[in-house]
Amino acid sequence: MAGKLKKCMMLCCQMKSSKEEMGKDSYEAAIEGLKKLLREKGDLQGVAATKIKQITTELEAAGSKACSSDDRLKNGFYHFKKEKYEKNPALYGELAKGQSPKYMVFACSDSRVCPSHILDFQPGEAFVVRNIANMVPPYDQTKYSGIGAAIEYAVLHLKVENIVVIGHSCCGGIKGLMSIPDDGTTASDFIEEWVKICLPAKAKIKAECSSLSFEEQCNNLEKEAVNVSLANLLTYPFVRNAVVKENLALKGGHYDFVHGSFELWNLDLGLSPSLSL
Repeated sequence: MAGKLKKCMMLCCQMKSSKEEMGKDSYEAAIEGLKKLLREKGDLQGVAATKIKQITTELEAAGSKACSSDDRLKNGFYHFKKEKYEKNPALYGELAKGQSPKYMVFACSDSRVCPSHILDFQPGEAFVVRNIANMVPPYDQTKYSGIGAAIEYAVLHLKVENIVVIGHSCCGGIKGLMSIPDDGTTASDFIEEWVKICLPAKAKIKAECSSLSFEEQCNNLEKEAVNVSLANLLTYPFVRNAVVKENLALKGGHYDFVHGSFELWNLDLGLSPSLSL
């Protein structure tokens, strides 16, 4: 009895854990296999019946989820192709030859703040980098080579005319930065080390806004972190040279999706006032 039960449970576990085998055979075939075993080993029926129900439920749920997510992507592309690609042959014909965007945009990875959506960029208008809390690290060929490569390509090869760093309301990365203990200890593998890029902004907000609530401090930090990122951009020699030659402008922005507003300002060189919309 014990040997039969072990054999049945091993079969159930193998069927559950082997995703490749489940991909080849439908879950109906897998369940039928178990039912056949039960008919041959009647004394195991009570033990395995629950396992059959569990596996059936899990596989049906997984299959439904996969189908739903796949359909969303396929339908999304179908809509894009019919409503945009096929209706704008001139635009996409030009894009097939190359790109010459006027903007490089740093935006947060937050799903609510897609810059192409909120600023109505058309394909080919903006070279976009998205990361946690829309931060730009200082020049470092080893530690931040991915960001450096994007900036170098945008400035030297695409010759963008503007780099815009856009913060946003209710930013989880900024709240994470504000929540890092003063001793610098972290509880995550990557997130806190990344947002420490803007520790100077946090120090300024804590010094100047100590009387404000945590939420209000975070609101202020969302904008001050943008200023730190703008300053970090000037640590890249090719960025600094382009700014000095007036071939490149650095701008900060903040999108408030709670109130539906957008604020834009230039790097604080005393050149122009901020603009609020």
